[in-house]
Amino acid sequence: MTADTDVDEDSGADIGHDLETERTTAPMSEYSSRAVAIGFVVMVVGVAITVGIPIGVVGF
Repeated sequence: MTADTDVDEDSGADIGHDLETERTTAPMSEYSSRAVAIGFVVMVVGVAITVGIPIGVVGF
């Protein structure tokens, strides 16, 4: 292996990103009550499918 410590090339991670803006992560991003409600509905449907399919296959 060779050490590339003095490389001045752009990496693939730099392409398409504004390197001057402050970095944020998803938990720090703002979200609305509508987004929370949609996420809750998606969770309920997922749980219903996860529980419903085994019950349908077993035939309780």
